[in-house]
Amino acid sequence: MKLNIFKSQAELNEQLAQYVIEIYHKAIAEKNRFDFVLTGGSSPKGLYQLLSTTYKSQIDWDKVYFFFGDERTVLPFEKDYNGLMAKESFFDNLELKDGHVFYVDTNLSPEEAAADYKEKLDQHFGNATIVFDLILLGMGDDAHTASIFPHTTLVTNEKITVASVRVEKLNTNRVSLTAPLINQAKNVAFITFGANKAEALQKVLGNEKDYASYPSQLINPVNGDLQWFVDEAAASLLA
Repeated sequence: MKLNIFKSQAELNEQLAQYVIEIYHKAIAEKNRFDFVLTGGSSPKGLYQLLSTTYKSQIDWDKVYFFFGDERTVLPFEKDYNGLMAKESFFDNLELKDGHVFYVDTNLSPEEAAADYKEKLDQHFGNATIVFDLILLGMGDDAHTASIFPHTTLVTNEKITVASVRVEKLNTNRVSLTAPLINQAKNVAFITFGANKAEALQKVLGNEKDYASYPSQLINPVNGDLQWFVDEAAASLLA
């Protein structure tokens, strides 16, 4: 695990964009394809805009396939749908070919949407082991990541799959990659900034392991690289 601390959110986004491009080139050299999992919420918007404008010419987007680490069970046209945020801040700036973005079908029930997404992943990877080149993750101030929230069924789910989960405190259902599936990735990068994340980051990176309370601790790639991209505000409580 490597911890990268930056003075500002702008500097963080700049360096994370360079990191994404670096991983892209490694994937292209290896298999001529870049399988890239996006995170939702507001945190990655700046990164997505940077990659699709300033650094647009540094990537052959015809060789990039996009996926989502989790999705909210709202309809695709609603503002909370992670896929819509990515489309507006990222994909709309690109000229992507059909079939390069794998959305979660939230017209289905949560259980059906999870099974459908897993089937799409299996097809893309030729029913072989699902190994993404890069997974971006955010972390909430409760230390959740993807939709692996504290004290939910996803904390103890040991299957390499996509699962639905009930998040009682939000009174909603979600669809998410499980931690074991995330941990098969070649590279995982957390993007975390703001003073409101400082306490959670301190707990997640501390020596005491409490996966039920701090699910981001579950993320530890088996044969891959884990990096944290954080700003000084988020890192303010770290030793």
